[in-house]
Amino acid sequence: MNASPVGAAGVTGRISLRQRLFSSPETKHLSDLVDAGIEKIEAGIKADLNFADALADVTGRYLFEAGGKRVRPMLTLLTAQLGNGATPEVVLAAEAIEITHLASLYHDDVMDEAPIRRGVPSAHAVWGNSTAILTGDLLFARASSLMSRLGERAILLQAATFERLCLGQLHETLGPQEGEDAIEHYIQVLADKTGSLIAAAARVGIVYSGAPEKYEEAVVSFGEKIGIAFQLADDIIDLAPAKDKTGKKSGTDLRAGVPTLPTLLLERQALTDPAAAALLARIRHDVEEGTPEAEADFELAVREVYAHPVTQATREEARRWAAEAVASISILPSGAVKQALSAFAEHIVSRTT
Repeated sequence: MNASPVGAAGVTGRISLRQRLFSSPETKHLSDLVDAGIEKIEAGIKADLNFADALADVTGRYLFEAGGKRVRPMLTLLTAQLGNGATPEVVLAAEAIEITHLASLYHDDVMDEAPIRRGVPSAHAVWGNSTAILTGDLLFARASSLMSRLGERAILLQAATFERLCLGQLHETLGPQEGEDAIEHYIQVLADKTGSLIAAAARVGIVYSGAPEKYEEAVVSFGEKIGIAFQLADDIIDLAPAKDKTGKKSGTDLRAGVPTLPTLLLERQALTDPAAAALLARIRHDVEEGTPEAEADFELAVREVYAHPVTQATREEARRWAAEAVASISILPSGAVKQALSAFAEHIVSRTT
């Protein structure tokens, strides 16, 4: 699909996302509605994360209390405005989706050996891998229990989304198989690991607000494409020299050997470009050496990757996916919700500048 690029200036964080969504006269009235919905959802999650076991009470709330942008609940509340707004069913579904997201973070951090999450030590760094994994399992179970209150359709949606999350992680872990294009494989991983849950968040806003059924597939497509754009933007942010309050260093994924689009593009280029091959070799050598000198060179190499054309190509790819997301909601009625969703897409790619 060919679509016009989405704009690119902006900053990161929950406040800036809200500012972007509700900055126009047409969307300002949505601000109070979304804020009220977020308050209900957060209060609900806090109550939902009560466990009979004292340790589970602490570990289960750990990442929730560390904060987060609440992107998925915000998207649910926006699409719900196409129907009857934040009904009790919408709020309950949004709680379940966000708890599912939280659960996936516990597992992801173990898989990626991530030391920091949301500005605090990751759960596995505090309690160990087994406790982090089991806490994630408890949260998945609690999310499923919440969805069951909404009936069979919600249960099937939760199960299908959970299956895609697991498949995405499995495929990322195993890597592309023989004859499979590495970049196509990577985009599918992003669609499964990130896009599926954002799409589910958009879907439940339609389904449980009583919005017209004809809008459902449009917002699902929007959510999946936005999820891909979101992760591609994160690929660039991982390389950016500026540090934010999360405490993450530049090149965290590069250091851990986690695939990202810039490195996959660099690897493809290295097949015919000696300079790209040499840069990759330096990075691998520096990571293996682990000396102060190698660390200094690694930081320099990260800056070189950030300035490399492969990073600009990733930025353009993120904008393309965001633009396609906006194109997918053309069926929605003109008005505040459609404008806010378009601003949502614009914000996603603005984080890379």
